[in-house]
This record gives sequence, structure tokens and C-alpha cells, in this order.
Amino acid sequence: MDIQQILNSTFAVNLAFFIGRIIPPKIGYPICDSVGEWIASQRDSKVTQAVRVNQWVARGANLEKRELDHVIRETLRNNARDLYTLYHYIQDPNEMQRMISIDRKARRWIERPEFADRGVIIVGLHLSNFDFVLQSLCRHGFKPMILTIPNPRGGRRVEYEIRKKTGMNLIPISVNTLRQAVEHLEQGGMVLAGADHPVLNPKYHPRFFGRAASLPTHYISLALKAHVPVVIMTAIQHKDGTYRVLSSEPVEMEHVSDRRREILCNAERILEQAEDFIRLAPQQWNVPWPIWPELLENM
Repeated sequence: MDIQQILNSTFAVNLAFFIGRIIPPKIGYPICDSVGEWIASQRDSKVTQAVRVNQWVARGANLEKRELDHVIRETLRNNARDLYTLYHYIQDPNEMQRMISIDRKARRWIERPEFADRGVIIVGLHLSNFDFVLQSLCRHGFKPMILTIPNPRGGRRVEYEIRKKTGMNLIPISVNTLRQAVEHLEQGGMVLAGADHPVLNPKYHPRFFGRAASLPTHYISLALKAHVPVVIMTAIQHKDGTYRVLSSEPVEMEHVSDRRREILCNAERILEQAEDFIRLAPQQWNVPWPIWPELLENM
């Protein structure tokens, strides 16, 4: 069984949740560092290979082996720490809120009512501990419709149930729920979707960090149909362990007669800004699936 299968299993997620709740940070974080180092050492695992490819491209595709090895260890240590932090503080909403500060641009969207004069699509990145931040924001009044993967199983199902308990409005993606999302946007609601979670055999391959990427574009289709802007929202962790919520300005969709060009043009405008956020703290960006799968063999 590959490490990725183990990490995504029901047992592993339940174990992480249990350990995170009972072990104090002075013990928990060193354990996380060791786990991250061990995963990084398993070069043949799918998760390590994926992080290796993604970090190599995001950092300019010019790192030497030793530099890249260091980057992977740092990235996976951060990811393990993020998971521990989420599960350690998940039962303490006030402490979670204390650990978060909100940028002026982001506050506009977080503090707006559930329905306003015009809808908006918010896209998130796997940067820092965005799951921690999002769960805390939803507990304190942030009410977007959140599009998630369909039919979550194993550990993903456990995570799904944990998120539901914090008040997140989770909607698994399907043809019907995408129609529902358009209606929600037309009524002035917010829809939140991921921008950097790769998909298999996508219809479109927008350029990301200069290369055609296997990334979703459904949020662009929704924005075009509902005539709403797209906002990028993410979080960066400071050295003191707190998180800063950041967002872009709203990006209005450009309409082009050619459908393919319309999707790609708008997606790449969003992804270009996503690149800028990731460059603020690339060691905090962890996508455990290959965004450029064709590079796996070369890596």
C-alpha cells in the first residue's frame, strides 16, 4: 500500500484526529517534524513524488537535487504541522479565532451577508492551513456554498463529516449541484471552489507557472454563466504560528466568442494571481497530487 493510500485511510485520519486532540504542542510539533521527514525520505511514494514535481515547477524548475530535497522536507513538515494544529484546536473555536487575522481586502468578503446585491466566486489555494482558517471563519458567520469532491470515501469521508459539524455548507460537485451553484450566485450568494486541486483528464489545460496544468476550470464556467467576479482567498502562516487571511481584488470575467479561449483566458488570469500568493510562502504550499503528471517520470 502506498503512503498516500495510508494517509487517506479512515484509520489514519481518525488516528491523526485523536493524537491531535490529546498531545500538547511541545510534543506534537516535534512528532509532526519527524513524520514529515520520514514521508519526504520515501522517494517512491506518490505523495512525495507529487509534492516534488509541484514544488520544482513552482520554484522556477531550476532547483538542484539537494536544494529540492530540502524544499520537500520543509513542505511536508509544514503540512504535518498544519494537520496537527487543525485537530488540536478544532474543539476550541475561540482559540482558533484568536490565531487568525484578516487582511482588509479579505474582510470585505468574509463580513458580507450571505446574500448581497451580486454573487461572487471565491477560489481557495492549498496554501498554509486553509482548512483551519475556513472552518474557523464558517463558525463565525462566513457562509459560502462550498463545492467539494463527489463521493468522499475513507479518510476523505471522515474529514467531510468533521467539516460539516463546524457549519460548513458542503456541496459535492455534480451536474445538478453546479446548476444549483449558478442559481445561488444569481441570487447574490457566495460559492467557494478550489483552484489548485488537479483533476484527471481535464477538458482544458490552463497555464500555471508557465506550464499547461491539469487543473479545474469549473469555477470559470460558473462565473461566466452567473455573470459574477472571481476572488482568490488564501492564508499565510506567520513565524508566531498565527494566520493571515489574504484575498485578491475581484476579477471580472472577459467574454470571448471562442469558448475554449474564453475559459483558458479567464482561468489563466486567476491562476496568475494565485502564483503571486504562492510565491509569498512556497514552503507552505502543499498539493499532494501532481498538477503536471507528465513530469513524474523525469523527476
